Amino acid sequence: MMSKRVIVVLLDGLRFDVAVSSMGYLGHLVETLQASLYQVRAELPSLSRPLYEVLLTGTPVSVNGIGANDVVRLSHQQSVFHLATEAGLTTAAAAYSWFSELYNHAPFVPQRDRDQHNIHNPIQHGRFYWEDSYPDSHLFADAEMLRQAYNPDFFLVHSMGIDHAGHGYGSDSKEYRGYAFLADSLLSHYIPLWREAGYTLLITADHGMNPDGHHGGTLPDVREVPLFTIGTDSNGEATEPISQLAIAPLICTLLDISPAPAMLKSAQALSLTAS
Repeated sequence: MMSKRVIVVLLDGLRFDVAVSSMGYLGHLVETLQASLYQVRAELPSLSRPLYEVLLTGTPVSVNGIGANDVVRLSHQQSVFHLATEAGLTTAAAAYSWFSELYNHAPFVPQRDRDQHNIHNPIQHGRFYWEDSYPDSHLFADAEMLRQAYNPDFFLVHSMGIDHAGHGYGSDSKEYRGYAFLADSLLSHYIPLWREAGYTLLITADHGMNPDGHHGGTLPDVREVPLFTIGTDSNGEATEPISQLAIAPLICTLLDISPAPAMLKSAQALSLTAS
């Protein structure tokens, strides 16, 4: 049986309420039952590098040890990238340099690591950027170039525009909302292409943003983020929030590969907590 193919779009710093209010194309897909929308509760601390590791390994900080943005080392966990390559799938990422540092090479050296193509790496094909101001329009063009060239089974597309605007102007600003509008507009061009190519899409965020232009704490404005799913069985708006720890095993299920034992352990812990 052929494995399914998945693209994860990670819109860094996107709050749940701003996703709902400002992303009209995605909202249309939900309203017309072509997509589902879930509220995700981000893990702590609500910082980018720790939550990249949460999203890709399904493990909390107390297990994976990536507790701050300045922990620069390779992951000690089995990520979705590792599992996919071990299963014979092709992986790729158009993403910020911290993903390369977590799963391919640490530290990131731009002249060596910007473009990476090595079938022995967890991220086999990558184009990585290292400045937060890197335009989202360029990032999505990079992503489509990689997709057309390498036809990955598991593909991460990660943009920093919303997060960069939030840090500069705060979450209540026209600039922050404007970058959410821009990401939505860009996705309206790429989602039809990716769906036609047979991909299931997960569109989510690592953390939100507060009015002061910060994140890292415990309040809902930095912990409540969206998850749009396109191409899964259920469509519409869900009422119950889900844990961010559930996303990595969900990706594995969609790829038809077995989750790592640590992902399953986290999922079992969530079930016990819920009961």
